[in-house]
Amino acid sequence: MTMESYKEQFIDFLLDSGALLFGDFTTKSGRKTPYFLNAGNFRTGAQIAKLGDFYAENIEASGERFDKMFGPAYKGIPLVTAAAASLWRKYGRDVPWSFNRKEAKDHGEGGTIVGDAPVSGDRVAVIEDVVTAGTAVRETLAIMARLGEIKVSSLFVMVDRMERGTGARSTLRELSEDMDISVRPIVTVREIIWYLSSRRSVGADRIRAMEDYLAEYGGE
Repeated sequence: MTMESYKEQFIDFLLDSGALLFGDFTTKSGRKTPYFLNAGNFRTGAQIAKLGDFYAENIEASGERFDKMFGPAYKGIPLVTAAAASLWRKYGRDVPWSFNRKEAKDHGEGGTIVGDAPVSGDRVAVIEDVVTAGTAVRETLAIMARLGEIKVSSLFVMVDRMERGTGARSTLRELSEDMDISVRPIVTVREIIWYLSSRRSVGADRIRAMEDYLAEYGGE
């Protein structure tokens, strides 16, 4: 296997920032997992700026074009902010962005959307951290449906865990095929396993645990 250099750099970044953790964790879907990806562990200005650069590079490499970007509350808020800033700074793409409030604001301008809210006819890219069960993405689709005739065309995430969704397919493949969304992870868990095995040692037991987990819960 070979990978683009920015993907290798991103895996190093996950490890060095403490965003890729090893141990005993439980995912939102209730599965016991030997590794966990936590975007909440990006805690400095330098880290969030660098994370935005990785999203921007992935967006640019994808060739996807869209009218606006949306970050689902709560973790999607800093992610879409950082990605939008990096797209402008690195590639000159000034893309409007927004995010939602969990609770509607009953004063001032009111409403649940902050930023440049999507409107009918817009193509929207969703910026997320990690998708396991796809719950947040489906909630976002419902939000867009309430705003108008909006097409969620793209989904950009840090890592594709490649886990089964409701059936034999992976969650991201379900979203891609059933909802006609272009899904673009910066890296996949297979790429992480390969990189850890061949480029950066984290212990054979940890790699084996990741492989065993994927053998049990991986999707097509």
